[in-house]
Amino acid sequence: MKKIIILLFCLLFSFGYSQKKELRNANRFIEKGEYASALDVLESISDVLNTTDDKTKARSMFLYGVIYTNTEDFDKAVESFQSAKEIGGSNALLDAEIAKLENAIITSAIGDQENENFASSAKKLYGAYKINPDNNQLYLYYAASSSVNAKDYDQALLYYDMLIDINYEGIETKYYITEVASGNEIEIGSESEYNLLQKSKDYSDPREEDTESKYPEIVKNIALIYNMLGQKDKALDAIKTAREANPDDVGLIITTANIYFELGDKEAFRSSMSEAIEKDPSNPILYYNLGVVSADLGESDAAVQYYKKSIELDPSNEDSYLNMVAVILEGEAAIVDEMNSLGTSRSDNIRYDELKKIREDLYLQCVPILKDLVDLNQNIEAVRTLMNIYGTLGDNQGYMEMKNLRDQLDQ
Repeated sequence: MKKIIILLFCLLFSFGYSQKKELRNANRFIEKGEYASALDVLESISDVLNTTDDKTKARSMFLYGVIYTNTEDFDKAVESFQSAKEIGGSNALLDAEIAKLENAIITSAIGDQENENFASSAKKLYGAYKINPDNNQLYLYYAASSSVNAKDYDQALLYYDMLIDINYEGIETKYYITEVASGNEIEIGSESEYNLLQKSKDYSDPREEDTESKYPEIVKNIALIYNMLGQKDKALDAIKTAREANPDDVGLIITTANIYFELGDKEAFRSSMSEAIEKDPSNPILYYNLGVVSADLGESDAAVQYYKKSIELDPSNEDSYLNMVAVILEGEAAIVDEMNSLGTSRSDNIRYDELKKIREDLYLQCVPILKDLVDLNQNIEAVRTLMNIYGTLGDNQGYMEMKNLRDQLDQ
């Protein structure tokens, strides 16, 4: 029995020695930059490594991590270093290689961003987050943003939900100090440097400032994504949460309004837009949108007033001019139909003249609006409409002026 035990011990010793020798060989290949050869060595003893001691396992996982870092197989590198840490604990060498991996991932992700390969960038940023979930939460936030840019909205939602689950706010402290010689305030990159500069007579007026929480933006983006995916009920629920975090965010109110509009609830749309105007009364787009929905609801007078207010706040908004003219002329078709239906009796002739006057009054309301738009930038649609109005009104001078301008613009 003793012989068997001794033989077994010798075999184990032999295997252990062989593994360590192969690990040294793999390390030599790594030092020479021959990563494929190093990987082949490790793969050749992978089955035996599963039964070896923790120290050897941790060492092998460490070497795998180094290989995968240098071959930019970042997911496997993260997994390998995490295994090494779980098995053998932290040490200075492992921490240094993990830091190298993190830098490599971020550098590669930035390159993907610059090349607009947003999906790849998002994946790498998420990998950087996994390296140290407690300290690298900003990378998860960037991974969500990159997924949005990649139009991978399901993945973006997953990352945003993770940010919500970990109560991420992303508040950072910024450090500022003023250069005495120039009088310019500069931002300092680290707290340690900030503390050091305060001791120098060359700097004065140090101050700290916390950035705003990213939580309102995160819940807002969740709502916007649900809306983009057509999941209106979830979008409205998310917006409710988002508004609790940021009740004065006009963008959220407008998003709510747009969802109601898409759902066909125009009264709710108008209510939301009115609330947005209360919070941002100088925003011309809000008045323009209210003009659109009021016209759609058949409230022509209200629509005209909203378009006028939009133009007052932003005279360059061409659509406000054209939409206002369209609202004013909305009743023209019915007037023309009635005029064409009349006979030749005295009463019909009187009614015809009345309708003609009403129609001309509509045109006369439109003339100054269209002239303003033509003066603004020679809008071709305004020129053509004004030419037709002048022709109907018998204003030959105005007609020829617009005709000549139209011909110039058509060239």
